[in-house]
Amino acid sequence: QVQLVESGGGLVQAGGSLRLSCAASGTIFSISAMGWYRQAPEKQRELVAHITSGGSTNYTDSVKGRFTISRDNAKSTVYLQMNSLKPEDTAVYYCCLFFTLFRKSYWGQGTQVTVSS
Repeated sequence: QVQLVESGGGLVQAGGSLRLSCAASGTIFSISAMGWYRQAPEKQRELVAHITSGGSTNYTDSVKGRFTISRDNAKSTVYLQMNSLKPEDTAVYYCCLFFTLFRKSYWGQGTQVTVSS
């Protein structure tokens, strides 16, 4: 099965930056859309950023201009560059692969991002 492993989370001060990575196993990465979700304590999971197999991107309004999603198909890896971080960005961030051919999604284990004020 497809496995996703996130990395790059950690503790950062407000205004700082982090880059999250998500490495995917298998051979379907290049034809799949990818997304980053996050879930903050006591809050619902939300979609943060999305990138299609062709490289088109979308972001939730709260991160536009600050976060950038990108992908490297040769490495089967999707990234989330997070700049100008705010305390409200604190959450567990999850990588998701959307294998639309079979209408199935795969999720990583999550990586903690904590932004201090």
